[in-house]
Amino acid sequence: MSDPGTGFREEFSESSLLKKGVSKFHVAAIVGIPLAAILFQVYVPRFFQFLSYLELPLLVTVYFSLMRRSPIAGVLFGAGIGLAQDSLSHNPLGMFGIVNTLVGYFAASVSQRFDVQNPFVRLVLGFFFFFFHQFFYWVLSRALLGEALEFDLQRTLVVAVLNAIVAVPLYHILDKLKVTD
Repeated sequence: MSDPGTGFREEFSESSLLKKGVSKFHVAAIVGIPLAAILFQVYVPRFFQFLSYLELPLLVTVYFSLMRRSPIAGVLFGAGIGLAQDSLSHNPLGMFGIVNTLVGYFAASVSQRFDVQNPFVRLVLGFFFFFFHQFFYWVLSRALLGEALEFDLQRTLVVAVLNAIVAVPLYHILDKLKVTD
């Protein structure tokens, strides 16, 4: 007679998760890549002003959320990266944390429905989540802080396209860091 719980354990074992498309990474990659992205965003635009449009912490949040395919993991990635980004920026603490948490959750939810390995899908998702990030940051700034920020739709669309174009090769490079069993 078999144990009634074995089917459950087999269904959710690590090997079956890898078969279903959940990617695994070394702990050093999970910590180091977001840290490098945040430091890039803080320091590189000081020397190269034309790179200030890149939102690498957001792109990394989207990537790890897409690859883990778990809304809970997406929330944790988004919150962690957003709060770290807040701590190094001049913005009020929690704004990027809240927005990146939402992005992480929705990116992970989307990854459960679509093949996120396709470069075109990654391009569209990079565009969409950048726009989503900017829009919700604007909404939260107005609602929570009472700031009258201007939402420049044309500039946001152009920068979203540029970030989406950067996202495709960045995600391809990050794919090389996956752990294979």
